[in-house]
Amino acid sequence: MIKLFFAGFIILTGVGVDARDSRPNILFVISDDQSYPHASAYGSEFIDTPAFDRIADEGVLFTNAFSASPGCSPSRAAILTGRYPWQLEEAGTHASYFPNKFTLLPDLLQEAGYHVGYTGKGWGPGDWEASGWERNPAGPAFQGETLNPPYRWINETDYAVNFQSFLEQRSAGEPFYFWLGTSEPHRQFEKGIGVRSGKKLEHVSVPDYLPDTPEVRSDFLDYAVEIEWFDEHLGEAIAFLEEIGELENTLIMVTSDNGMAFPRAKANLYEDGIHVPLAIRWGEQVPGGRVVSDLVSLVDVMPTILDATGVEHKGRYEMTGTSLLEILRSEKEGSMNTSRDAILSGRERHSSSRWNNLGYPQRAIRTDQYLYIRNFAPERWPAGTPRRIENGTLSPMHSGYHDIDAAPTLEVLTSRAEDPYFNRYLYLAVGKRPAEELYDIENDPGCVINLALNPDYSEVTERLRYRLTEMLEETGDPHLTGNPDVWESYPRLRGPMREFPVPVWAEPDERQD
Repeated sequence: MIKLFFAGFIILTGVGVDARDSRPNILFVISDDQSYPHASAYGSEFIDTPAFDRIADEGVLFTNAFSASPGCSPSRAAILTGRYPWQLEEAGTHASYFPNKFTLLPDLLQEAGYHVGYTGKGWGPGDWEASGWERNPAGPAFQGETLNPPYRWINETDYAVNFQSFLEQRSAGEPFYFWLGTSEPHRQFEKGIGVRSGKKLEHVSVPDYLPDTPEVRSDFLDYAVEIEWFDEHLGEAIAFLEEIGELENTLIMVTSDNGMAFPRAKANLYEDGIHVPLAIRWGEQVPGGRVVSDLVSLVDVMPTILDATGVEHKGRYEMTGTSLLEILRSEKEGSMNTSRDAILSGRERHSSSRWNNLGYPQRAIRTDQYLYIRNFAPERWPAGTPRRIENGTLSPMHSGYHDIDAAPTLEVLTSRAEDPYFNRYLYLAVGKRPAEELYDIENDPGCVINLALNPDYSEVTERLRYRLTEMLEETGDPHLTGNPDVWESYPRLRGPMREFPVPVWAEPDERQD
């Protein structure tokens, strides 16, 4: 799919080095719904990502990078502000407003003289116009170039060529910041494209929380094809920067907003919902070929970029994340900064999936070995109420799990719900959960065995419970500062609004949901 670049454009931008601003360019590349370790740089056998692998090989590959939320909108808001979702009011939930009192990374860079823009998916879903922004919070849009996708459900936006168009419009020598955000591998996928493209079912590693069936393996291969589409555009962008002589002075960060759209992954605080790929390259500024295991968060993206560009944060609301520049410029690898011993993540409402449009409030703390999750409303259904109301009557059982994107894997679970083998996996995805969960990630990366009530782990549970509480208090989480109901006051502005039965805990005299 690699395209020929315009020779005329190379002449246009090939100004002398002395005329260029010495500050680095920034290319931030973000896929939509991709879990760690789904890139070939991490050893995945069913996905080939040569462009991501190149960034990792010539820069730093992070093995413990995490999103601030397992959903698109709050995760992207956190990236753009350097703050956790619970510090962002409406922007901390899905498909709502984005208060314009928060300072955005692209705005600071533009004020400092950077040429700024984005293509594909920026911040969203949500209503940025009603929030008072003049443009998407990700920056000025460059969406004009399109193509004919090879498969159904792949977006027609030509991300790489839009990046080229963006660079055509900058002044000679002007540094740039660009957000290249694909819609892939977000659901839906064209069914069967993985097998048809020559991928092998036996190469898929099925996580412990999903049944190992041909349908599930095939679904993973379809997901892989869309990741590879994302990687092709990344490769084109890299090649173009090489063509115009800007690659070595460009800080390139490649990641994803949250985990894959499979049951018990996306929209969940389990490992596959928040653990994401991350590779960073910056020419001679970042010694390459290193693998770093320090715990880092995507709230660290903004402070890292500001640190690299020398741009000051002038906003009223300070960043919570911290710069990664010291790690990037080091020649060491492995675990380097002992203070990076925990990250936080959280979620509120994802889709319209429960009575009264309620969310599912959760917070998590992840250390090197453990993942501790606090469920603030364990009486609610985590993936959605099993049955919704349609035309005044209850829909069929297992039709209300709208916090899980519709997919062949979900269909496998719901269509065979009466089979004990499949019912176990369905329960893991949709069953009600206790107030506390604890998982030993070293021995249980699929987060299947909850150790929170195991007396052998009582000290670990108590320690992480206390630390999570302490960190949430420090960062002003409404769940710890006395106003948790504020999350239910934020409107949902995008997507369908569904009707569900009144749950028994809300109206004791009503039918149970």
